[in-house]
Amino acid sequence: MDAKMDAKIYYQEDCNLAFLDGKTIAIIGYGSQGHAHALNLKESGCNVIIGLYKGSRSWKRAEEQGFEVFTAAEAAKKADIIMILINDEKQAQLYKDDIEPNLEEGNMLMFAHGFNIHFGCIVPPEFVDVTMIAPKAPGHTVRSEYQAGKGVPMLVAVQQDHTGKALDVALAYAAAIGGARAGVLETTFRTETETDLFGEQAVLCGGVCALMQAGFDTLVEAGYDPRNAYFECVHEMKLIVDLIYQSGFAGMRYSISNTAEYGDYVTGPKIITDDTRKAMKKILSDIQDGTFAKEFLLDMSPAGKQVHFRAMKRLAAEHPSEKIGAEIRKMYSWSDEDKLINN
Repeated sequence: MDAKMDAKIYYQEDCNLAFLDGKTIAIIGYGSQGHAHALNLKESGCNVIIGLYKGSRSWKRAEEQGFEVFTAAEAAKKADIIMILINDEKQAQLYKDDIEPNLEEGNMLMFAHGFNIHFGCIVPPEFVDVTMIAPKAPGHTVRSEYQAGKGVPMLVAVQQDHTGKALDVALAYAAAIGGARAGVLETTFRTETETDLFGEQAVLCGGVCALMQAGFDTLVEAGYDPRNAYFECVHEMKLIVDLIYQSGFAGMRYSISNTAEYGDYVTGPKIITDDTRKAMKKILSDIQDGTFAKEFLLDMSPAGKQVHFRAMKRLAAEHPSEKIGAEIRKMYSWSDEDKLINN
């Protein structure tokens, strides 16, 4: 493995924004991460342009927020640093069509996730730098924390250092979007890709969602009111995660009742069994050997037509907790502007 226990963490004093002086940065994509990177960079004094496909719904929005917008190919040709912030499954084709033909010696190709480089979907020429700055938060949080004078932790990796200044430039970029305020952890494309995919699948998304829904189902099948089940197994998850985020597992346990803490200790091992751990190891193995990447890219390809993806998405949307959740969330004192989707 290429993991390093002594990997360095960089902060503001380790980063020099002067490495971005005179450089044009093209942000390819203007979604969650794209808009956050672009706005933060601009407010840090960087020269930023946006690259989109013709007809993109984000084109007008980017212009309204003060950016010059070009096609991806035009932006790549004008830029010294090209940060690709579109969906993983679309990056390889966009790179081949619009970016690769416009690369010049000394350019920097940047990513916020190592997927396409690690799995060989994109193979850059030797005459460019290849780096990654990966924020450990959604784009809207990258933006809001920057605006609050703070930042979110980020990862930095250098895959290819043609100029000899790849790390310096990448760290300057991280500082410009707020990452160095929190800390920028040194890593590799391989480590970031494999750990990110595993975390998403086994814990953060796949694991947590399945656990909450299984708890909801268990209570409902036992005859309890679905609204009670939602509050206990879904709604309160945020309260627990917030405590862990603030003070770790010990801090969370300090904040809950003795009854809850006792139940935590005796029941956790009954849920996360040896079989669960074996399944996690298989998930990690499938990520490491490329099995998941091949399956994902095939399904998302024109040939695959997203058949499996769409079917799974439809089934997930039909889970009873979604209907109950929509009803309960109407009770909350949130404004519509705070919601990610309207339901």
